[in-house]
Amino acid sequence: MKTINSIYIVDDDPITVFGIKKLLSNVIQCDGVESYGNGKLAIDAIKEVLSNQKSLPDIIFLDINMPIMDGWQFLEEFIQLSINEKVRVNIITSSIDPADLERWEHYRNNSKHLITYNNKPVKREKMQEITKAV
Repeated sequence: MKTINSIYIVDDDPITVFGIKKLLSNVIQCDGVESYGNGKLAIDAIKEVLSNQKSLPDIIFLDINMPIMDGWQFLEEFIQLSINEKVRVNIITSSIDPADLERWEHYRNNSKHLITYNNKPVKREKMQEITKAV
């Protein structure tokens, strides 16, 4: 089992957050898992980490449909931040809208970060694949 320094889960559904945490505990060792109920809380936490020169999360699990700041708005701000290391951003969604796939491709192609698109629910095998740090 590989050890990951930290993981952020950005999702407003407590059941999804619980499920991701449960799967994570079975596939990797992680020093810390933080969860945020919307993109605004997560982006503020990342900005604080950057300003305090602390370590960013290795992996972010990101829902796209949330109140206050959705996943797309989060990504828009995230890719503009001055971040030296690559972060793996796993979009986790129940959306079947083709426009969401197009938006993902836009962010994937216009960011140095590794951004993947995954449908809920995420199975154990997929979780093992998407928890590899960049």
